[in-house]
Amino acid sequence: MERLQKVIANSGVTSRRKAEILIKEGKVKVNNEVIKELGFKVSREDIIEVDGTVLSKEFVKKYYLLNKPRGVISSVSDDKNRPTVVDYIDTDVRVFPVGRLDYDTTGLIILTNDGELSNILMHPSHEIPKTYMAKIEGLLNKDDIERLKRGILIDNRRCMISDFKIRDKNFEKKTSLIEITITEGRNHIVKKIFESIKHPVIRLSRIKIAFLEIGNLKSGEYRELTIKEVKKLYSLK
Repeated sequence: MERLQKVIANSGVTSRRKAEILIKEGKVKVNNEVIKELGFKVSREDIIEVDGTVLSKEFVKKYYLLNKPRGVISSVSDDKNRPTVVDYIDTDVRVFPVGRLDYDTTGLIILTNDGELSNILMHPSHEIPKTYMAKIEGLLNKDDIERLKRGILIDNRRCMISDFKIRDKNFEKKTSLIEITITEGRNHIVKKIFESIKHPVIRLSRIKIAFLEIGNLKSGEYRELTIKEVKKLYSLK
């Protein structure tokens, strides 16, 4: 017997957090009975229906790493008919992005139908490191560097920077290329960090998630994760 939200997440329909919301909203049935209790446990024999769709008994987990292009939405669909990250994955399996990247941000994003792994990677307590390459306006001075080392207060909460390196300076155009690693998952957090020290981001790309690097993946290209990589991601819990 397993908790209902965990079974839903493992089925690939959605993440555990979203499954909990659907349960609370009364959109989940077990054996044709609406269940709103998060601790409710089910067995393999139970028929589970989520928002009108019966969960399949057979389930194959899939894991993809995509280099997201600029101008693509980190979602399974878009009401404005803009391209989404799912459009780039050639698969018959329903997958969803783990977390998100802004519309104008490029780089690595994981897509999967494994709700349990998605929960591990997104839960703040696991502090999964993510590395970005940011082109910013201006040149960092000593005060800027000290502030980054101490951590930046964003929306009344301090954001600690795990690591950062100045990769390049353009004195003529007065821009800098900064590699920055954080474990935060708040929306627009990298942009907010640099805005707070008066160096707005011009261009942003995520180049690493935990141990997964962008490597030779060109914009719009993806690859499947290996079994070894998936196990290593699970070990980050």
